[in-house]
Amino acid sequence: MHALRKWLLSGLLVIVPLFITLAVLKWIIDTLDQTLWVLPLVWQKWLYDNNIRGLGVLLTLGILLAVGAIASNFVGKRLLGWGDAVVRRIPVVRSIYSSVKQVSDTLFSESGNAFRTAVLIEWPRANVWTIAFVTGAPGREVLGHLGGGDYLSVYVPTTPNPTGGYFVMLKRSDCIELRMSVDEALKYIVSMGVVVPGGPATVAIKH
Repeated sequence: MHALRKWLLSGLLVIVPLFITLAVLKWIIDTLDQTLWVLPLVWQKWLYDNNIRGLGVLLTLGILLAVGAIASNFVGKRLLGWGDAVVRRIPVVRSIYSSVKQVSDTLFSESGNAFRTAVLIEWPRANVWTIAFVTGAPGREVLGHLGGGDYLSVYVPTTPNPTGGYFVMLKRSDCIELRMSVDEALKYIVSMGVVVPGGPATVAIKH
């Protein structure tokens, strides 16, 4: 029975991640395939009749690359700047657009500083430690209420789902910068400490 239980758990450890990965990939491909609506109806019918799967992925990548290429040249930047100004003048839409754009610029811009550094902090109380990510620094108004000093804006992710978490402001002296990369830190968090960057330390557990 012990061997059967061991084989069952080993099988689950192999099958479950593979199944979830394939399911997510299928959902992404099916969703992106729906972008084919931008093609002429004749081409849509031909593509669906021939059951060409995954073309939506290529089409989406092509659109992203094309927009990126246009946005990278002088004319494209002027056009985007004009469009950005127009959108920001539309009530309600401008508040949503501005918020989303600010977050995307912070996350995806090469000059952004979001999730660039993993730090070790005491959370949620003293002598309890966790890994967090530096996202920036507090604004002047907030910093004034904090009494000045060198503070960092820090995102504390939850485990095993790092998309949920807490935004806190801590003194820089209370944050220990880690040498591990952001990717390594995310794997460490998602795996609940199982995947240890650099290998786990030997710990003696007393019974």
